Amino acid sequence: MKFLKVTAAAVALFAVAFFTLSACGKKVDPKKFPYGTIEIEALGGGACGTPFYIAYEKGFFAAEGINAVLVSGTFETNKAGLASGKYPIANGDFQFFPSVNEGLDIKIIGGLHQGCIKLLVPKNSKIKSVKDLAGKRIGVDEIGGTPMAVTSVALANAGISPEKGVTWLPYPLDQLTVVAEKGELDAVALWDPYATLAEKDGYIVLVDIAKDPIFAGKYCCFLYASGKQLKENPQRIAAILTALQKASDWVADNPEEAAKIAVEKDYLPGDDPALVAELLTTYKYGHKHNLLSNEDTTKKDAYYFADQLKKTGYLPADLNTKKFIDDAYVDVFKAAGVEKHSAAH
Repeated sequence: MKFLKVTAAAVALFAVAFFTLSACGKKVDPKKFPYGTIEIEALGGGACGTPFYIAYEKGFFAAEGINAVLVSGTFETNKAGLASGKYPIANGDFQFFPSVNEGLDIKIIGGLHQGCIKLLVPKNSKIKSVKDLAGKRIGVDEIGGTPMAVTSVALANAGISPEKGVTWLPYPLDQLTVVAEKGELDAVALWDPYATLAEKDGYIVLVDIAKDPIFAGKYCCFLYASGKQLKENPQRIAAILTALQKASDWVADNPEEAAKIAVEKDYLPGDDPALVAELLTTYKYGHKHNLLSNEDTTKKDAYYFADQLKKTGYLPADLNTKKFIDDAYVDVFKAAGVEKHSAAH
């Protein structure tokens, strides 16, 4: 489980970097942006990050008093940034749970959407099911990231140890199918739109978390907040969450336009906004599905995936799941003393 840990030194490094960079940053109008300039790691190339892109492009962040700067990074930099307070909020899967259990000051504040990852094999592969992956090489975009966490749960449910039963090999997201075509990977775990593009190219889907019974109907992405920033300025976190709620509602109501913006602004690869729009409608964003920041649904799905991670060995088998999630969850609007955004249906 070493890949799921982050050292105190790394957290300290992020804290130093944050304050150094902040001191050198440009000043913004405090009347227009009372919460100042805030970096949010959201440029990962995944379709599921669309509410972040839309919150920026359509001015939802600005309307809440936030001068948002979207930046790129990795699972580890995102996790360390949250723990240090460099980043206030992040989109992530249940792969954060082990770090929370190990003591990192990261809080669950809501769920974002359903279904955005697939586990696939090349079209001529002899692998027909997850059970056939024992002893095989699985390509992921990064060790410890969401596609690896999803695949680990699928493996554990198939009786395969994700720590000892397979070999994990990390490659850049846009290179995974290229490496697989060379015969150097047996399977790949991909975010959309890469996953669906691979499927359209003939790859065979072993697990589609939008349809697979282990994952279907449940959050695949949760929203997390920095515990440090929640203590220091819960109103700022509430403002960011409100902007994301409004953006998620907008995506739910306008998937075609959202997809066009995401593609034309180069947030996503390719030149097929129609495909992206199709994907966005399956993610069940916003008020249409009563998902974002629904406490009951968030906790229920978090309980479920914490139990799934016990099967993988990433969480202790004797962990009190309910206490763990209840302690990790924070109602941001209650903590900030503000009203929750309510969309017009």
